[in-house]
Amino acid sequence: MGTRVAVAGASGYAGGELLRLLAGHPDLEIAAVTGASSAGKPVTSVHPHLVGHPAFDGRAFEATDPDLLAAAELVFMALPHGESAALAPDLPDARIIDLSADFRLGDESAWQRFYGTPYSGRWVYGLPELPGARQRIAAATRVAAPGCYATTSILALAPLLAAGLADPADIVIVAASGTSGAGRSPRQDLLASEVMGSMSAYKVGGAHRHTPEIEQALSEVLRTVEGHREVAGPQPTISFTPLLAPMPRGILATCTARLAPGVADGPDADGLLREAFAGAYAGGPFVHLLPAGQWPVSGAVSGSNAAHIQVAADRHAGRAVVVCATDNLGKGAAGQAVQIANLMLGLPETTGLTPHGVAP
Repeated sequence: MGTRVAVAGASGYAGGELLRLLAGHPDLEIAAVTGASSAGKPVTSVHPHLVGHPAFDGRAFEATDPDLLAAAELVFMALPHGESAALAPDLPDARIIDLSADFRLGDESAWQRFYGTPYSGRWVYGLPELPGARQRIAAATRVAAPGCYATTSILALAPLLAAGLADPADIVIVAASGTSGAGRSPRQDLLASEVMGSMSAYKVGGAHRHTPEIEQALSEVLRTVEGHREVAGPQPTISFTPLLAPMPRGILATCTARLAPGVADGPDADGLLREAFAGAYAGGPFVHLLPAGQWPVSGAVSGSNAAHIQVAADRHAGRAVVVCATDNLGKGAAGQAVQIANLMLGLPETTGLTPHGVAP
């Protein structure tokens, strides 16, 4: 018998990926599977890729009942934004990992500007690869899993800023995501006939909700500690443009930042950048700096919890160029949530997860 876990909001894409990963996890037992709009439906009718697994044989989604969820030792909340904040107070004693944005931001004014709903506070931020994050997650009872765009972009930029190699006030991110990143609700702009053979930009001009989340995480990377006093570093400013790509899953983020004085003109700018990334992610199981000259492709991480990264110096423009690929449902959502759960439960970080994608 493993640790009993529940999934609230299991009928969505992230919820379905969570169920797939949990079903193969040797130390976790699925106790409850809820989905408000799907209550009463067989799990395998909504997620046919789970057909044949004994955990879902004859199992139907249940209503999202706090008493049902509270019987589990750990609860994954894969709910739409706003619904997690409403449910969490009814689970006062539960360990919770929230996949929504409800508890990611520490700035109430930023929350109001981008979400416009009542502010619910901030939980421990669940990106394990950030400095000191594994220890904070392991000690927490409630963790906010990062967003998919945010995970991909932060992993691409954090080593640059931590090493002082780039100007935090001059960062540009252009990132393409598969359609599953928009969720499962039917929308005209997500119809196959609208998406196939086409790419489009959306939420342009700093309007995307992951903007303050990325800036918050990068700002915290820049903090230094003098004795017991934290001193805030310069405030990062990003220009973020998301793109919708004609693929079901995956993110490819191209991030550039102006290099710090002297870096671009140095004898080995590329080597300096690669050294920073190699050091930042040394020994980590899921973030991989690719060999020089090999650039990430989104398909290579599909179905995995991996992030593939490459970095180079654009001497002509005086900028660092970092490309990062993740699976938005893996490292960007469900896989990362399982990685967080492993840390919270004292299990090996890689349990039930793979860094290897599915190809072709």
